[in-house]
Amino acid sequence: MSDPVLDRIGDALTQFNAGRRADAREAFAALWFEIETDGDPFHQCILSHYMADTQDDPGIELQWDRRALAAADRIVKERPDTSGLSVLSLYPSLHLNLADVLHRTGDSETARHHLHLAQQTSDALADDGHGQMVRGGIARLAERLGQQPQR
Repeated sequence: MSDPVLDRIGDALTQFNAGRRADAREAFAALWFEIETDGDPFHQCILSHYMADTQDDPGIELQWDRRALAAADRIVKERPDTSGLSVLSLYPSLHLNLADVLHRTGDSETARHHLHLAQQTSDALADDGHGQMVRGGIARLAERLGQQPQR
């Protein structure tokens, strides 16, 4: 069954992956306008997570990363029986992105906290390309922050 909102997020992500950041940002912003108030928290989480990546300003990126994490938390809180592993597997990447942007904006203490949360939740990642990419990002950020990567 097709999900029109996820399809539109996918279309914008395709633009981003093709190097068209501004076009992707505009497409994400238009969709956000539609789902911000009454939208499904899962859609809000995914859109915010990707929208953060399109930002040139780390401060704005941080706002979007925080929105993504807040939406994931709402899913787990409001629909614990349906959130399952699919939402839990988002947490390592959400915390990694927050840790990275916090580090880049000079808040290394909070960055370390989110890095720790990314490490703690990384067991929810599948052993696939995405999981390996996120685990690698966690390890690289741990090194930049002067921490030992967790196994």
